[in-house]
This record gives sequence, structure tokens and C-alpha cells, in this order.
Amino acid sequence: MSATPLPPRPTGLDALFRPRAVAVVGASRNPLSVGHLALKKLLNGGFRGAVIPVNPNARSIASVAAVASIEALPDDVDLVVIAVPADKVEPIVASCAKKGIGGVIVLSAGFAEASAEGKAREARLRDLVRAHSMRMVGPNCLGLLNSDPDVSLDATFAPVRPLAGRVAMASQSGALGVAILETARELDLGLSAFVSVGNKADVSGNDLLEHWEDDPRTDLILLYLESFGNPRRFATIARRVARKKPILAVKAGRTAAGRRAAGSHTAALAAPERCVEALLRHTGVTRVATLEEMFDAATLLAHQPLPRGHRVAILTNAGGPGILCADACESQGLLLPELLPATHRALEAALPQAASLANPVDLAAPATADDYRRALPLLLEDPHVDAVIALFVSAGVIDVESVAAAIKEGRRASHGGRTKPLLTCFLGQRGIPAALSSDAESVPSYRFPESAARALACAVRRAEWLAQPVGVVPALPDVEAKTGHAIVRNALAHRGPGWLTPCEQENLLAAFGIPHLRSTLCRSADEAVAAAAALEGPAVVKLASTTIVHKSDWNGVHLNCRGADAVSRACAAIEARLVAAGRREELLGYTVAPMAPSGVDTLVGLFVDPSFGPLLAFGLGGVTTELMNDTAFRLVPLTDAEAQRMVGSIKGVELLRGFRGAPLADEPALVDLLLRVARLASELPEVLEVDLNPVRVFERGRGACALDARIRVGLPETKPLSPAG
Repeated sequence: MSATPLPPRPTGLDALFRPRAVAVVGASRNPLSVGHLALKKLLNGGFRGAVIPVNPNARSIASVAAVASIEALPDDVDLVVIAVPADKVEPIVASCAKKGIGGVIVLSAGFAEASAEGKAREARLRDLVRAHSMRMVGPNCLGLLNSDPDVSLDATFAPVRPLAGRVAMASQSGALGVAILETARELDLGLSAFVSVGNKADVSGNDLLEHWEDDPRTDLILLYLESFGNPRRFATIARRVARKKPILAVKAGRTAAGRRAAGSHTAALAAPERCVEALLRHTGVTRVATLEEMFDAATLLAHQPLPRGHRVAILTNAGGPGILCADACESQGLLLPELLPATHRALEAALPQAASLANPVDLAAPATADDYRRALPLLLEDPHVDAVIALFVSAGVIDVESVAAAIKEGRRASHGGRTKPLLTCFLGQRGIPAALSSDAESVPSYRFPESAARALACAVRRAEWLAQPVGVVPALPDVEAKTGHAIVRNALAHRGPGWLTPCEQENLLAAFGIPHLRSTLCRSADEAVAAAAALEGPAVVKLASTTIVHKSDWNGVHLNCRGADAVSRACAAIEARLVAAGRREELLGYTVAPMAPSGVDTLVGLFVDPSFGPLLAFGLGGVTTELMNDTAFRLVPLTDAEAQRMVGSIKGVELLRGFRGAPLADEPALVDLLLRVARLASELPEVLEVDLNPVRVFERGRGACALDARIRVGLPETKPLSPAG
């Protein structure tokens, strides 16, 4: 009788998530060892396949027969969990490769996180698994979990196992992973999968996003990130996945020191944190500040529909918490609207006379569970309301569970309101009341009103991002990219990396149709006087240099120069300032241009980050740019819709939109200018910085114009990306 053939060997990440059998190398009889703990988790977690300890010195461990080596494993082992000292890992993985095993999880520490020797060891490990088409989680990780009942794989050594659910999570920190799993269990937040990626030598967050993109058991993805191995690949994958499933992320390292002292305004503003913020905004990933906020938002997104807008009704039995909740909502950009007169009348008929029927609706201290049951559906049905937050403070008279049950029943009694998110807050109550989490219609509950408001704001941001038009990257047929290439190549060939001359800058801007103020480069004060005399009105005289960036710091900008004497004095003042500083040789000359009409001064800039690529900046312009810190950043390429949102995202946008009776500025012209700078970045990787400051935006219909420009070119500063992606 022939043996039953083995099912096909899983490939790719399936070897990690859906193995037929699992082996544990480093499993010992010491109950405190990582290998023993990992073995027990696999055995106790209900894994559907065989679990085999590998130990040359023991016939059995935890009452399970052991084998002496990788070579002795049966052919259906697809995953090997490794918990041995770092210097012993490489030969074990080599044996796995020879055996044809598809996946390994390296729990062991002592690699790139520990020393230069460990970094080299990790690189060899990565090369080894990739040479044999294996996939590896880790090293230096907590492991992996798949709650699918057909698999029931818990290949971690965490002390707690979360409930099964529809939320997948990846964590770059193993230690935090333990707290994450414990918190998920406390909050009854079920996980479909959990992966501690550790050092990300092979499997990264990008790989997991792709794996979970079409996973039918995953509806929501959580990420704890400490670094991006390949941010450009992340941008592509996450933007696609976020259209299908919400992604919440905590990115550690917000306050890390910035890069080297930067030359232009744009580079000075584009610290690494700005790059991260632009990346996550571009991809539609909802960023939260802390793990607590991530879980708060996750419990809402996992169980409630997205709000259609940002209007909130608050239902409470105490005025103080209602006020706190109202303040928290408004601070998060949420609005408390007036209720419809019909809603007000219905509440008046349904509630005791002591109730306050404005928004927040205060049921007052004597409120009963029935009051919540009657009031809640009326608020949910109000078309002016997009979400409801129900607060309850126990005075020891009413049972918390009875109020929770009433809230659940009130939601069920609402028809149209079932499409609106409902949040609850039982002040001082740890955990979710059983009545709220007893079925598929689970209602999230928070200890404090501020937490509920933050979670709802995350859901609103998610809904707004999905509703935004994607837009298109415009063709811009008048762009002369070949001319731009020639200008940059010629500058690099003759002078090498550095700042372009005023003439080169103007020609490059002209090639891309970027409107700018034409100027004349003058080598002497006499030439400057002659150039100014040819103008119809007053002149602007500026310092010209390929090394000095911030002209205003060197008395290098003189406005409203009328007549020869004024121009001569401006040139003399510029030269004297440089002579006093011992930098006279850096004076290339002077640029002379006409004074521009009045308008709103903005900044448009470009900075190429070695990892993130081109980053476009927009904000208020002039010398106060860095002081005001009102700047938006976006990744390139840029769509027309994203350019419009970029302009509208800064606080100073009101200056463009007729603040205090001022004329409307030409926003369409400004958007076009942004798109052209983005196109320049896409076409010319040798352009490393562009600083158009100020870009003056004139009245509607009169355009926008860069009054000053600095452009730095060089070899592309793109550093090699992490192979982990």
C-alpha cells in the first residue's frame, strides 16, 4: 500500500504563517530557557501540525520526542524556530537551507543590534536565506503568531496569547511586543496575526503589508516602527493597502537629532521627522503618538463604521465629563453641532425634566439606564450628527453593566444610526463592560473622554483621506526636460557639485516653466548701476554667490533702490560686509532686478533625502520661514489634488484667501508652480535642493513668481536601501 503523498510545500511567507510542521532548535528541559518557552507555546497553542524539538542531548522534551539534528527532521517541516547563541545560528540556517526548509524564525539576539561583528554575522545570515529562497523573521525578535483556527500557530515566547480576531500587527520591538499582546488581551482586541520583526534582516514591515493586503482574516493593520528599511517601497505598498484596509502606525524616534546643518531654508526645515510625516500622510497611514492611542483607535476601527463627517453628539450623566469631552473633541478638530429641533423635541418628550438637552446632552445625576436607552437612538438618528460619545460616571446607584446593556439596546433601536460610530466612556472603569463586547456588534469603551475623542479623530482622518480625490500627475507639455538636463550636466562638468549661478538657475527654472523674476548678473557696481538704469522703476540689488546661501544674513538684499547713488551704496554695503568677514572672494557680483508688485510671500522648496527621496516643501515665505514653522511637506511625484491640499494645509493659507478684506491670491498659479517644481525633482535627480523664497503670489488671475532662488546640484545622494525593504 503506497504512502499518502505530502501536501505541497508552502512557499514565501506561507512557510512562516502556514507551515505543515514546526521544529524548535534550542529547545531544552530548562523551563526558563527561550527555546523551552517557544516549544511550550507551540504545544499549548493548538498548532494543527507536528511540533518537533531539536536537541542532540535529549530523547524527548516536554514529553515530545526530539531529534538530534536538522537533517533528522521529517520532510514536512516547513518552519524552524531557532533559539541558540548567535554564533551557532548560521550553521543551523545552512542546514535548514540544505534540507529545503522554507522559513526560519531567529529568536536569538547578538546580531546587528549588538556589535560590528554581529552586524557582519547578520549580513551573512541574510545572504544565506536569500540565496536559497528562504524567508526569515528576525533575528533578535519575539516570534510570530497566526490565530487562524486552521493553523493555530504561536511561535513566540510571550507569556500571554491574545484572542483570535481580525487585526494584524507588526512590531519592531520584541520587548514591546510582550506588552502589546498583553494589552490586546486586556482590551478584548482579537488578532489575526502578530509578528515581531526584530532586526528585519529579511522579512520586513513591507513584506507583511503585502501579505496582509489580501488576507481575508485581516481587516485592520497596526505597525510599531523604529526605522524604515526602504521608505520608497513602503510608500508604494502602504498607499495601495491603505485604500483597502486601515493602517495605524506608531513611529518611534520623533525627537532624534536632525541631519547635518543644512544649507537652504528647505533643507533646514526637512528634518528626518518631517520626512516620516510626509511619508505617512502620502500613504494614508494614520499616525498616532503612542501605543495607547493606537489601541484606542484600533478598538474603534475594528468594530465601528467610519464617520461620514466630524460632527459629534455627547450623551452624559454628569456635566463635568461632558465639558471635558467637548473640549477634547474640539481640540482634535471635531465639531459639536446644534441638534435638530425635531431631535430636541423628541429628547424633551423622552427624558426627565432635569435633563439638559443642548449638545452635550446631560441626563443629570439621577439618570437611569432607561434614560440612556431612550436618548441614544434619537441622537444617532439626527442627520446633523456623524458620531456619538456616551459617557457614564457611576455614583454607586446604577449598575455599570445595566447602563452598558442599555447603550447596546439603544444602538440596536436606531435604524439609520447603525451606520454611525458609537463610543462609550465609563469613567474610572478599567476594561470594557461585558455587555459592550459580548457579540459582533462590540462597542469600544474608554476610561477617559480625551481617549475617546482622540480615537474618533483618527477615524475621521481615515474617512477624510479615503474621500479625497487621488488626482493625476499633470503632463505639463511645455516642460523642456532636455534643456534642464543640459544645464545641470554642464554645471557639474565645469564646477562640480554646488550651487548654480544666478544665470544657470534662471535658465533651469525657465526650462520647467517655473515663473521667476528675471535679473541681471553684474560683475561690478558700475554694471549694477547701468542695469538698474535700464529698468522702469526701483531696483532690487542682491548679493550673488555660489557659496553664500542666506543673503539676508550678509546684508545681501537691498530693496527699492532708486537712482545710481542708491544702487552704488547697496553694492558697497554688500562688499563691505563680506570684506569685514574675510569672505570677499566669495562675491561673484550683484544681481539687479525690478521690484515686484505686492502679494503674499510663500516658500516653495525641494530637498532630496538620501532614504526618502525628493521632498517638496510649501509654507509662508521670507526670512521668518524657519521661525514660524508653518510648512507642509509632500513626497514626489505630486498629483494636482495633493498640491491643492498641500496649499490648504498650512495655517497661513488664510493670507492667500482674503484675510481681513485682502484680495484673493492666485492659488491656481501657486498650485501650478508646485507641480512644476515636483516635475523638476522627478526629471533631474542631480538637483538636490531648490529654495524658492519668497514665491510671491499676486492677486487672483495675476500669477505667482519666484523672487529669489537657490538651486544646489550634485551626484544623487540616495544611499543604498535596506535589502529587507
